[in-house]
Amino acid sequence: METYYKPEDLLKFEDIGKDSPELAKKFFEYYSAVFAEGELTEREKSLIALAVAHAVQCPYCIDAYTQTCLEKGSNMAEMTEAIHVAVAIRGGASLVHGVQMRNVGEKISM
Repeated sequence: METYYKPEDLLKFEDIGKDSPELAKKFFEYYSAVFAEGELTEREKSLIALAVAHAVQCPYCIDAYTQTCLEKGSNMAEMTEAIHVAVAIRGGASLVHGVQMRNVGEKISM
């Protein structure tokens, strides 16, 4: 089945800078610095990235960070728990916006 997202396109990510090489260079330098070992380990950063990838629903990132997490020593249970953290935050953020709905609804109903 033909889909919009093709796993092989992930390998073309660096090509994004063909028409704007200076900006791409800056982005990739920043990206590399963010994922370098620091206060958080590379493994921890990969778990965060995997969770965020699910929250923003990026299939390319999900593929990439699933592989990276496994390479950095994470297991499926840890990865699944990280995803649940993202789901809880995403769900809570959606629910708390219900306060806005209630505020507007109450104002209009007066």
